[in-house]
Amino acid sequence: MAAQHLPSSTDVSATGPKKHPVDEKLPALKMATSGLQHVAAMYAGVVAPPLIVGAAVGLTATELTFLTGACLFTAGLATFLQTLGIWKIGARLPFVNGVTFAGVAPMIAVVNSTDDKRDALPVIFGAVIVAGLLGFLAAPFFSKAVRFFPPVVTGTVITLIGISLMPVAFGWAQGPDPAAHDYGSTTNLGLAGATLLIVLLLRRFTRGFVKQIAVLLGLVAGTLVAIPFGVTDFAPVADAAVVGFPTPFHFGAPQFQLAAIVSLCVVMVVSMTESTADMLALGEIVGRPADEKTIAAGLRADTLGSAVSPLFNGFMCSAFAQNIGLVAMTRIRSRYVVATGGGFLVLMGLCPMAASLIAVVPRPVLGGAGVVLFGSVAASGIQTLVKAGLEKDNNVLIVAVSLAVGIIPITAPEFYHAFPETAKIILDSGISTGCVAAVALNLVFNHLGGSRDSRECDEVTAPMEPGPGVGPGSAPAPGAGSAPGSAPGAGPEPVAAR
Repeated sequence: MAAQHLPSSTDVSATGPKKHPVDEKLPALKMATSGLQHVAAMYAGVVAPPLIVGAAVGLTATELTFLTGACLFTAGLATFLQTLGIWKIGARLPFVNGVTFAGVAPMIAVVNSTDDKRDALPVIFGAVIVAGLLGFLAAPFFSKAVRFFPPVVTGTVITLIGISLMPVAFGWAQGPDPAAHDYGSTTNLGLAGATLLIVLLLRRFTRGFVKQIAVLLGLVAGTLVAIPFGVTDFAPVADAAVVGFPTPFHFGAPQFQLAAIVSLCVVMVVSMTESTADMLALGEIVGRPADEKTIAAGLRADTLGSAVSPLFNGFMCSAFAQNIGLVAMTRIRSRYVVATGGGFLVLMGLCPMAASLIAVVPRPVLGGAGVVLFGSVAASGIQTLVKAGLEKDNNVLIVAVSLAVGIIPITAPEFYHAFPETAKIILDSGISTGCVAAVALNLVFNHLGGSRDSRECDEVTAPMEPGPGVGPGSAPAPGAGSAPGSAPGAGPEPVAAR
């Protein structure tokens, strides 16, 4: 008798088809604490651009608080679009959106080129609106680039994302102000190290939910440890208002200047490139690979969020790579957790006092936690590279050169100093340049010229770990390397993607 097929546990459950972890709704307490952990991981990145640009414009302390709250509010709205989605908008992945740091330099350039600096913000808002709308229209065409992102490319880009974020963590660890006398002091570095140690101990010796929120607990513990050293400042809480709303066009109606629009459109292209790489990375981590349709929807959320953001006095929005590291480390893949984090962002935008609670966390404490978060992203990239077929010379060259190009802005920040400012917007983004290099080299080495068989027979000539059937007295099995139709060198699924 032929055996009957029985649905596996991954197909159905007692209550019906089993949901993918991305679509699961967790218990309320777990949802709230995990969402708050996402907010803590990205808070500094969201508030930095408005603080820098606001200071350049010459805003008062009250206006600066308003601008920061507006950016938190719009980051929450953009996160809702990305995680929950409407129509064909939103990747519906655990994706946090917020103000992109890529726009800071061109926005400062707009400020410096404006006679009356008070007019700079309306000019910036107008440019962001146009760039967002153009990006929204271009999203379905931009998403077709996904076919050029095999594991050798995605693994390289994911690794670069983690590496590019590490200097942010190191900067946080030294302190909030490079001009301060205690910047990089043993106290600041000690607090960062203590926070890192606490997170590691929690991850090693705890289980279940406590283990998953180790970063949040580490931030709380690190803040408490910092109190005796006088690093923790509770003044923002005392001075903050309880209720506030980002009044539309608070700084004036948007103005449209061609130079500013072109500059911010370049930033939008950079932002869309990084968001595509981030979606591919997150798709691998959560076990739901991002296809062309998902990327198009995600880019629509990015660009629409950017276009709407200036209405509430916010800046251009983009994906936050640091939260990808948090997903990889905690393995909490529910998009509703991140949507809850978006709710906290909206709340903080409406309640400045709530926003100030996160601001209490000292920057060195954030730096200690950031080492774990950003390092997890790089580790996920390495796991993806395991599947990339690195037994081939071509793929080794692609990874080697792309990583080298991508880390230039990190290791040699002045490398492109002689280039025009517009070009430097792209060149100073290691993620963008490394991504372009990986895609181009993959096309040249793995697609253009010669037959597929001749390209795939180029084994690595340097000494490496021998594969099956390789060794003294043995001959390689015919066709060894990859099964027909499979990716060369495909290995087990990365741990972080399970």
